[in-house]
Amino acid sequence: MCNLYSLSRSQDEIRRTFAVDRDEAGNLPPLPGVFPDQMAPVVQVEGGERVLTMMRWGFPPPPKVGTQPVTNVRNVASPYWRPWLKPAHRCLVPVTSFSEYADTKPRKTPVWFALDESRPLFAFAGIWRPWTGVRGPKRDEPVEEEHRLFSFLTTEANGVVGPVHPKAMPVLLTTAEEWRTWLEAPAEEALRLQRPLPDGMLAEVARGEREDRG
Repeated sequence: MCNLYSLSRSQDEIRRTFAVDRDEAGNLPPLPGVFPDQMAPVVQVEGGERVLTMMRWGFPPPPKVGTQPVTNVRNVASPYWRPWLKPAHRCLVPVTSFSEYADTKPRKTPVWFALDESRPLFAFAGIWRPWTGVRGPKRDEPVEEEHRLFSFLTTEANGVVGPVHPKAMPVLLTTAEEWRTWLEAPAEEALRLQRPLPDGMLAEVARGEREDRG
């Protein structure tokens, strides 16, 4: 389960890469380590325009499944997730690398993956929703308010991620055509993108740190 990723490219490059029409993200610093419940940028479609905006990472969990935010979604057939798989609630989550934890002793080791050593931009296949309640890291003194929350899809691990985390990996979208399909296509077509990235398109780029400054 991916619960840590980084975004090291400039805001201008994010806008250009994802053909953003409107930027509502404010002044976006480098994000070498994004953790659950933190704010991070996503690209959504609003009024026919691609909008770069900030949302909080983690959906509310399904009933009777605990209280922790759900950061990764695998079972898209579940009635709990189906409403958020429509185009209006899909988004792109800009990323330059993501981490899975190797099961080492005495503590687990963060292992970072990217498209290559230069860490070009790609996107997680995200979904988002509005939600009213108390959310946010404890140090931020969270209060009850309306939040916009995001999560992203996972799939089977490929041969690069599998030796570190055999259960799953995020759904990675790497081309303009895949980004358009995820944002705009009917669910049946968009969900064909829920597949592992080919092994040759992904590489391990760092190990041991909880941030990837690339």
